[in-house]
Amino acid sequence: MALILSEEDLERFIGQVDFRKGGGLVPIITQDALSDKVLMQAFMDEEAQRLTLRTGEMHYWSRSRRRIWLNGEESGNRQIVQNAVLDCGDDTILFKVRQLGLCCHTGRETCFHKPTLALVILNEHCETSLTLKAIRQVC
Repeated sequence: MALILSEEDLERFIGQVDFRKGGGLVPIITQDALSDKVLMQAFMDEEAQRLTLRTGEMHYWSRSRRRIWLNGEESGNRQIVQNAVLDCGDDTILFKVRQLGLCCHTGRETCFHKPTLALVILNEHCETSLTLKAIRQVC
């Protein structure tokens, strides 16, 4: 079941969003409603937000294509809206979705699959803070 707002609720929600800060775009964080995994980050303009809240399917503004795109329009891997939460600054929206298929265009479950966080390794061979890539090379 998708979250689809009435026109009145849609206008009330959109009226709260500050599109001015981002030059007409707001950052969107898309999270899996079941697992809480962050799936992707993208942008919406006001029209993409209207389409999303009218249809219950995620629409984004593509900065490279310079147009609105329905997530999964080519792959068929759709995102069904479950909830939308505006942040404290009124300029970022968290969308909880039911992901149908894979999220990332690379064929992965999430777009966040390139770890670069530093880890502290403590064992007889290493005692240092390294990136994950460096750990594979050094230890």
